[in-house]
Amino acid sequence: MTDYGHELCFGTFLTPANDDPERVIGLAQLTEEAGLDLVTFQDHPYQPGFLDTWTLLSYVAARTSRITLAGNVLNLPLRQPAVLARSAASLDLLSGGRVELGLGAGAFWEAIVAMGGRRLTPGQSVQALAEAIEIIRGIWNTDERGVLKVDGEHYRVAGAKRGPAPAHPIEIWLGAYKPRMLRLVGRAADGWLPSVPYLSGLDDLARGNEIIDEAAAAEGRDPAAIRRLLNVNGVFARSSQGFLTGPADQWVEELTELALAYGISVFILGSDDPETIQRFGGEVAPAVRELVAKERERPRTAESPGSALVAEPPVQPAQAPDAAPGQSQYDRLGVTPTPDDGTRLHPRSRELLGEDTRPSRPESGPDVVYDDVSRALGRHLIDVHDHLRAELRRLRELIDQVRQGALSAGDARSAINEMSLRQHNWSLGAYCAAYCRVVTQHHTLEDDAVFPHLRAQEKELEPVIDRLTEEHHVIHRVLNDVDRALVEFITHPGDFTPLQDAVDLLTDVLLSHLAYEERELVEPLARYGFYAGQVHALRRSRR
Repeated sequence: MTDYGHELCFGTFLTPANDDPERVIGLAQLTEEAGLDLVTFQDHPYQPGFLDTWTLLSYVAARTSRITLAGNVLNLPLRQPAVLARSAASLDLLSGGRVELGLGAGAFWEAIVAMGGRRLTPGQSVQALAEAIEIIRGIWNTDERGVLKVDGEHYRVAGAKRGPAPAHPIEIWLGAYKPRMLRLVGRAADGWLPSVPYLSGLDDLARGNEIIDEAAAAEGRDPAAIRRLLNVNGVFARSSQGFLTGPADQWVEELTELALAYGISVFILGSDDPETIQRFGGEVAPAVRELVAKERERPRTAESPGSALVAEPPVQPAQAPDAAPGQSQYDRLGVTPTPDDGTRLHPRSRELLGEDTRPSRPESGPDVVYDDVSRALGRHLIDVHDHLRAELRRLRELIDQVRQGALSAGDARSAINEMSLRQHNWSLGAYCAAYCRVVTQHHTLEDDAVFPHLRAQEKELEPVIDRLTEEHHVIHRVLNDVDRALVEFITHPGDFTPLQDAVDLLTDVLLSHLAYEERELVEPLARYGFYAGQVHALRRSRR
């Protein structure tokens, strides 16, 4: 059992997508409002679909008041260390001491070189990071007399003036996996920041702690002074389907064991979903803090509880299915897409979507084999849709309150515009890419990841994906019609019919679309995942 005794912190790992900047800012503010401690952003300066991370951190600092901010992790090969040191200290002063510094040695070297950076070998990148840390700490150290001189192989300063000093001792966290980087954490860093998808299993956490502790002790440092952080990803679901995929109490149990058995004190959730962020801050974080505090108050014994993650039953190897006559692909998968019950409230709805002309892919035959990973992947799409269905019910409730005079149309419109249903841009690529972001975190190919992946895997899916894309645009237009009807009702409150018609039409097309999407895509997603290599990675992580 390894518990380094640090105070627990919880945060988010948000995608800095530039297609809707205010949404990114809103999620950062929501992170603060949800009671979380930290908001972080990945840093890929070569990714044109992202906002510049340092600019975003500065802007978020001005739009928040309490929460700590950090890059997760900053791309050192494209950020000169002496300038980065002054930038971090300046933002720390401006924000009242709310900045920490996450650093990475570099990856995706083709893209780095394309942006003007230098290609380094693994050994060179570790040495360059060590030199950068020396420079950064030297710039911050205004107590030291004289100018700063560091004559490194990769970074040099020849008489740089020191300062400014940050408002508080900024911690340097390193994203590290291999022994050389882990030893650098032990020698020179304040924190270790790995990501679950890049670990082959929990043994990697234990081995990483050992290497860091040994390197720290050899340097004369207290290993317990080094904070252990972890980027995690998860999905709230009705039943347990794997690590951090299940009810909130499962999350609490698993994160508590990570804190007590592996020394993790900072949990950073990769999610762009508002409800997930709120539940993480409101339900999970307080419960984990309480359980860890109680456990720390108990006397230590030789025996320690086994990790809930380790104790989790391994994924059973897929068994050849019985050739039961009449079994559908979903009977064999064990996941049932939400059926379309055929109810329609508006006479135009079937025609608007062209329901009678929807293409379908052929069902998978009895030779296709599924396992627990398949079921979890297929179930995820249904969980996402269940959230949208719940918001649709809430929308109809708001409209009923307007009809009954219990709520003004203006207040209803404000409430609707805050829903993820309204903010959703109706691209499966967008919300499934959000799922890919949760799972892969630093992956650079996020936007529109799912459709190209599925097209490449199965040609029969192409007409289905084309139709789904068309329907996303139809739903977007219908949502705008609801908004216009609300505005019209504010102006002419005597006639409720146009507003009711718009909401009924939205109900029909949305529920019909979600059912169609599940019918066609749950099974392919169960087999292929949401991006290339995901199925294999998930199976490996559960061994």
